[in-house]
Amino acid sequence: MPTKLLLREAKAPTNSIPLSEVGLEQHQRNAEWLARHREEILEPDLPIIDPHHHLWENSTFRYLFEEYLADVQSGHNIRASVFVECGAFYRKAGSPQMARVGEVEFANGVAVKAADGDYGKTLVCAGIVSSADISVGAEVAELLDAQLAVGGGRLRGVRVITKWDSDEALNNGRFVVPSRLMQDRDFRAGFAALAPRGLSFDALIYHPQILELAELARAFPDTTIVLNHIGGLIAETRNYKARKEDAIAQWRASMAELAKCPNVFVKLGGLGMPYLGYGFDTLEVPACSERLAEVWGPFFKHCIDQFGPHRCMFESNFPPDRESVGYPVLWNAFKRVATGYSACEKRSLFFGAAAKAHLNVSAIGPLVSA
Repeated sequence: MPTKLLLREAKAPTNSIPLSEVGLEQHQRNAEWLARHREEILEPDLPIIDPHHHLWENSTFRYLFEEYLADVQSGHNIRASVFVECGAFYRKAGSPQMARVGEVEFANGVAVKAADGDYGKTLVCAGIVSSADISVGAEVAELLDAQLAVGGGRLRGVRVITKWDSDEALNNGRFVVPSRLMQDRDFRAGFAALAPRGLSFDALIYHPQILELAELARAFPDTTIVLNHIGGLIAETRNYKARKEDAIAQWRASMAELAKCPNVFVKLGGLGMPYLGYGFDTLEVPACSERLAEVWGPFFKHCIDQFGPHRCMFESNFPPDRESVGYPVLWNAFKRVATGYSACEKRSLFFGAAAKAHLNVSAIGPLVSA
């Protein structure tokens, strides 16, 4: 079955490409800017699983094991992390579909390196969410089985970029996504291959698509779905900004409807990406955690109110959110948002929900389950 997801030429999968001088300068400028604001770590003993980060390197940016390790060792008690696909380190040989096995091989290699204990306590890439084009239908099973075979027991789910909006300027991801893809017969035939293999589905969408995702969740009640970045709220972008309050109201109502599906979890984060329009990346000095919690907190709390702490997890979404905030300040902001929740609820928000959705706890031992 032919794919419904055509790769944009300028968004080809990335492999290890040396940083250019321009890339090095951009990376250094970002690091210097983030260093202008530092904070004391709040609740430094609170155990955290970071359920959403990426690793990649190309001519303009490098964020690999060493860079991520520096972030997770900056003060918070990050016990484990989940690598989420980002179109990196695909195999150079084979079909475009099977080339995706390379990203799982890479992430599992990082996990093995982190697990030997020589690099600290954090089990980096303890969970892996791979890329799989399920729009090809049932034949995606060949790819899923190959990824599971090289995943070292860490492959827990797949992510398919399905975000689409009527504002064409927002359709700028790696793939040209048709509208209403999640209703496509072949897409659903591929989706049906996930649950029998114990794999979840990470949904990357925009908020007008939330009800479409709810239909998918109801059709596949045995498949765990993890909604990325609170559902892709784009109220501060382009055509939506003039009717921001209506867009937020639509998001709130749609999230309440999606929450009725018990197989859906939500990742709380991803709002630091510049294109979402919050403007924190443009400040002379990075925003403090109090300000971030003030602006983002109401959205996160609505998710928690609807889904409950046991189905919500704070996420770093690094390095994309690094454009707006440093890792220590970001987790401080999350902890400020969580003020007022019980110790048990906090454990779910920072650890338990992520472990349930993304980690094979029995395979990674007492370091994470403690």
